Amino acid sequence: MTSYTDKGPKPDIGKFYAFDHLTFYVGNAKQAASYYVTRLGFEPLGYKGLETGSRKYAYHAVKQNRIVFVFVSSYEPNEEEAGYHLMRHGDGVKDVAFSVENLERIVARAKEKGAKIIKDIWEESDFNGRVRFAVLQTYGDTTHTLVDRSLYTGLFLPGYVRSPEDRLTKTLPIIQLNFIDHVVGNQPDKEMESAAKWYETMFQFHRFWSVDDSQIHTQYSALRSIVMSNWEETVKMPINEPAKGKKKSQIQEYVDYYGGAGVQHIALNTDDIIRAVSLNDNKLDYVRNLKERGTEFLQVPDSYYELLRERLKESKVQVAENLDILQELKILIDYDDDGYLLQIFTKNMQDRPTLFLEVIQRRNHNGFGAGNFKSLFEAIEMEQAKRGNL
Repeated sequence: MTSYTDKGPKPDIGKFYAFDHLTFYVGNAKQAASYYVTRLGFEPLGYKGLETGSRKYAYHAVKQNRIVFVFVSSYEPNEEEAGYHLMRHGDGVKDVAFSVENLERIVARAKEKGAKIIKDIWEESDFNGRVRFAVLQTYGDTTHTLVDRSLYTGLFLPGYVRSPEDRLTKTLPIIQLNFIDHVVGNQPDKEMESAAKWYETMFQFHRFWSVDDSQIHTQYSALRSIVMSNWEETVKMPINEPAKGKKKSQIQEYVDYYGGAGVQHIALNTDDIIRAVSLNDNKLDYVRNLKERGTEFLQVPDSYYELLRERLKESKVQVAENLDILQELKILIDYDDDGYLLQIFTKNMQDRPTLFLEVIQRRNHNGFGAGNFKSLFEAIEMEQAKRGNL
């Protein structure tokens, strides 16, 4: 594992503030949005469709604190863009949008460096102000929308009307996910370096963290990963590729089913993965609440926690959470001498094994769970074996 302290020269283009939103192309946007509301604690945010003058696509946006997901479906039987994407890739992330400071300078540099501009700078407005956008091609069929919303005070984006409240959510356990921590892109073998270089060249991102297959492997499979980040390190884009192993790695399984490079998982940050609230002497927590809502998580064996307890005896780090509860909930821990992180991974969010979510809590630890990759891989390999894909 390598952590990079040298960011290189400070970028001379505008800032990348944060992830703005993620756009999914799906077969049924209304139902997909409802799934994330009921299973993961999002709230309906905004809608664009036939009733609002959007004749080609239906858009359903959902929100949880600073996380916004937009689900998009085509109305037309022969529509090419979303229809082709859905046929080839299945339900998945089409676009990762960033909120930015100086749209013109970022786009000008990208053009100068040879980026593929899907849609040059344009503006949309309503009575709440105006928003400016541009769309660039990144790995595979995935795009990045750059969003300048500095002159907008509306609900989400122009053209959206507020979604009706989902009354069912008032009866469900509370979830508290705060913001998008990172978005992971899987690449075919030998394409990781070029994908990482793209972020460095086009956006002046720097290498933040990396691992190779000598560090991340199991008996059967391995991966290599580079994490690219903006200067402020508020946007992190891990780039993975498979490494040769005895059997098919989870990265190669993704590439095979997705039909190339694409977004493999989305990490959602929480302040407290175990919400230790006294309620009739029981523990109420977000992960258990997610499970109560029907979210399925990968399982790790109890032996992981037995080994963890032994290793922590030799460590400077003091884990504040109750290890028995972490074991019960199958939450993983990675740590160094300065701090630790807690993480848990869902099973795939749709039938194709091509997208899952991570819930992560950081306590003075900026890594990505390298110490857990072996346990995570083994849990994924058990699921792969069930699918007949190991």
